[in-house]
Amino acid sequence: MDKKKVDEHEAGSVALPKVDRFGFVKPEANSADGLTRSRSAFEYEREERRIRKWRKMIGVGGSDWKHYLRRKPHVVKRRIRKGIPDCLRGLVWQLISGSRDLLLMNPGVYEQLVIYETSSSELDIIRDISRTFPSHVFFQKRHGPGQRSLYNVLKAYSVFDREVGYVQGMGFVAGLLLLYMSEEDAFWLLVALLKGAVHAPMEGLYLVGLPLVQQYLFQFDHLVKDHLPKLGEHFAQEMINPSMYASQWFITVFSYSFPFHLALRIWDVFLYEGVKIVFKVGLALLKYSHDDLVKLPFEKLIHALRNFPEDAMNPDTLLPMAYSIKVSKHLDELKDEYEKHHGKVSDSRVKQKLQQLSAADTASIQLEGQQICD
Repeated sequence: MDKKKVDEHEAGSVALPKVDRFGFVKPEANSADGLTRSRSAFEYEREERRIRKWRKMIGVGGSDWKHYLRRKPHVVKRRIRKGIPDCLRGLVWQLISGSRDLLLMNPGVYEQLVIYETSSSELDIIRDISRTFPSHVFFQKRHGPGQRSLYNVLKAYSVFDREVGYVQGMGFVAGLLLLYMSEEDAFWLLVALLKGAVHAPMEGLYLVGLPLVQQYLFQFDHLVKDHLPKLGEHFAQEMINPSMYASQWFITVFSYSFPFHLALRIWDVFLYEGVKIVFKVGLALLKYSHDDLVKLPFEKLIHALRNFPEDAMNPDTLLPMAYSIKVSKHLDELKDEYEKHHGKVSDSRVKQKLQQLSAADTASIQLEGQQICD
């Protein structure tokens, strides 16, 4: 009897879930995106050459990055748009976001936030942890290393910036980062994004009332009408507005429900070029599906806008289409128009709200906080 139980246990333990190359558990049916097929010798060699070019460009540990970026920004932009090699993605994301500099300027701050501080958001974070990338092996185990790391990063940020605190969408951003870097690195990249180390601050995505989301949706609505007038008119007739389908695009930068291989390519560009890539990808998706969308009534339209077909999600098709759409000037004009009617979305960056940590550390951490975007 005992031997039978052991045999059954051993047989059961062999049946590990099949995962894709990013660590997500695969459905029973074979994935149609082609990413899981074995690569040919030619493809492997091409990827190796690409990695060697990137290693030469960034140097050991990123030592040559800033020099190369100053000399050849056009080469950097082109290579990033083609996709950062996955084995270097975490390091490059830290370099292009400015988070590596924040980490070096603020030694010990993350540990202080995690170990010694308490957050009013702790219960909310714990509640949402299991909902973040539930099909990824790193986050599946209850109280496992992935869930603990995610909790620590989100808790630390909710203490670091008590005005923002914690909002559910932040979990997907932090979770994505944790798949490519350590807790502390992920925390400082989150700070770099929300406080505006390189690009405009994005903390307004998560402030009460989601003011930056409101601005982005206003801008996107007008861009749709400008770039895709027939579809914009159809949306108006069916009473469809971007808040019904595009909010998560901005709140999670496509990390919530988009195929992971596409989300990564978008994030490569997002960290280097800023939020305009989210607008471009959104417009490209609508453009790709334009002829189908203009025929659909309200309910089918909502479903289609939340469930784009697989062929629309191919990064090698979608991203070149997105890159060809020019939005920068129009975005600036629409931002000015929005602010005339609604006032400015706070871009306070770091301010003095760098928290009351322990009394002994308040002054030093505020000083470090002031350096973040200087």
